[in-house]
Amino acid sequence: MPDTTITTAQVVPAGGFKLPQGNNAAFQNLPEFCRVAATLKPSSDSDIKIEVWLPTSGWNGKYEGVGNGGWAGSITYGALAQGLRRGYVTASTDTGHESDVTSASFALGHPEKVVDYAWRSEHEMTVKAKAILQAFYGNAPKYSYWSGCSGGGKQGLAEAQKFPDDYNGIIAGASANNMVHLHAAWIKIAQAVHKNEQSYIPPEKYELIHNAILNQCDALDGVKDGLLEDPTRCHFDPATLACRNGDEKSCLTAAQVDAAKQIFAPTVNSRTKKQLMSPLLPGSEIAWGVLAGPLDNGRPATRESGVAVNTYMYVIFKDPNWDFMKMNFDKDIEYAEKTDKGLNNANDPNLKPFFGKNGKLMMYHGYSDQIVPPQNSIDYYTSVVKTVGASKAADSIRLFMAPGMTHCGGGPGPNNFDTLTAMEQWVEQGKAPTQMIASHMMDGKTDRTRPLCPWPQVAKYKGSGSIDDAANFTCAAPDTNTSTK
Repeated sequence: MPDTTITTAQVVPAGGFKLPQGNNAAFQNLPEFCRVAATLKPSSDSDIKIEVWLPTSGWNGKYEGVGNGGWAGSITYGALAQGLRRGYVTASTDTGHESDVTSASFALGHPEKVVDYAWRSEHEMTVKAKAILQAFYGNAPKYSYWSGCSGGGKQGLAEAQKFPDDYNGIIAGASANNMVHLHAAWIKIAQAVHKNEQSYIPPEKYELIHNAILNQCDALDGVKDGLLEDPTRCHFDPATLACRNGDEKSCLTAAQVDAAKQIFAPTVNSRTKKQLMSPLLPGSEIAWGVLAGPLDNGRPATRESGVAVNTYMYVIFKDPNWDFMKMNFDKDIEYAEKTDKGLNNANDPNLKPFFGKNGKLMMYHGYSDQIVPPQNSIDYYTSVVKTVGASKAADSIRLFMAPGMTHCGGGPGPNNFDTLTAMEQWVEQGKAPTQMIASHMMDGKTDRTRPLCPWPQVAKYKGSGSIDDAANFTCAAPDTNTSTK
C-alpha cells in the first residue's frame, strides 16, 4: 500500500489486550484478534496512526470505522473493543497527531496536519483498513459502517459529504460539524460567566435552575416525568429566579441572571445580526459546568472549553498567548471563517452522491446536550431534506432526538440505545427505523424505557400504564399548540 508503513501485526490472545496506562475494564473478555497498527503519510508532513482489529474467528463479514472527539490525538480503543465484540473488523485513527484531546498546538506551522485532522485521516484510515482486511481474509467487507459522536459525528458527516463510496451506513451523534461557530459559542459562554466575579454561576445553583424549568415546562408534553420531550417549546426566563435580598442559594444574582440568559441565547454577530450558533436548551443546565466552569490561570479549566480556546489560539490566530476574554464576535468570527475556509466544518447539505449509492445516514442528539446545541443537528437535517428532496430523504436519512440526554449519552433521560443494530437492519434488510427503544439505568438496573422517534415525531403517552415503560408510548406528530412563556 502506498504511503503506508505497518508497524505492528500480532495476534492478541483472548482477554490479552491491555493499555499501558488507564482503566482496562473495557477490554475484559475480548476475543482473540489480529492487531495491526500502521502509519500513513498521504502528504509530506502527514503522520497518521491507525489501528485495525480483525477477529481471528467469527468475523461477521463487516467493517466499522469509529470516531474521535475534541482535537483527538489518540486511538479510540474503547470503541474498537465494542466493535470487535460484535464480530466487526474495526479501525480507529489518532487523526494525524499525538496529543491531549484538548490541544491543537500541533497545528502551528503544520497546515497539512490540520487537513489530516479535518477529514483526510478518516478517509485514509478507511481505505487502508479495507485493504488490510482484504489481505487478511481474502474478501472485501459485505457492508461498511461508521459510528461516531461529537467530533466523531462531524467525521461521519464529512465522510458522507466527501467520500460517498466509503460507507454504506453512517451513524453521526451530536455532530460538531459547524466547528468554527460552535467553538465560538463555547467561548461566549465562558466569557459570560467570567465577565466578573459576580457573573459566575456556582454548580450548586444548576439544580435550582433545572427545577424551576421543570416546574414551568415538564407537563407540556402531557406527562410529568422530569423530562422535556421537546425543550424548544419551553421559554424560560432566568429573571424569575432573581434574588431580592442579596446572593442566596435559592436565587440568582443580577449578574448570574444575565449570564444564564447568555447561555440560553443564540450566538450572534451583533453588527450583522447573523446567527452563528443556536443556544443550549432548557434541560442542559444540569451539566453547564463543562462550558461554564472555573478558570485555571486565566483560562477555562474544563476539557470542552479548552478545546474551543485551542481552536482560536492555534488554528485561527496562531498565537499561544491569545486571550479568550478579548474575543470580538463582530470581527473575529468573520476572520475565523476566512482563515479556516470551511476546512474544519462539515456542513454541505448535498448528500445526493451518498444517497445515490443507497447510503444511509442516521443522526441522533440529546435534547439536554450541554456542549453541542441540539438545534444544530435539526438544522443540518432540515438542510439535507431541502437539498435532496423529501422523497429521497425519507429513504435515506433519520434524526432521533433524545429527551433528557446530555452530550452523547448520560443525563436523566433514557440514553442507552442500539444505533448499530438499527442501521444494520436499514442497510441490509431495507427496514428503516421507525423508533429506537432507549433505556435509563440507575444503580445498574433499568428504571425507565422510552421510544426515541424520528424527528419531528415525538413520544406521546397513550394515557394508561406506567410512564416508565416504552410500551405505553407511541411516536406521533408533535402538538401544534403554543408553548409556555
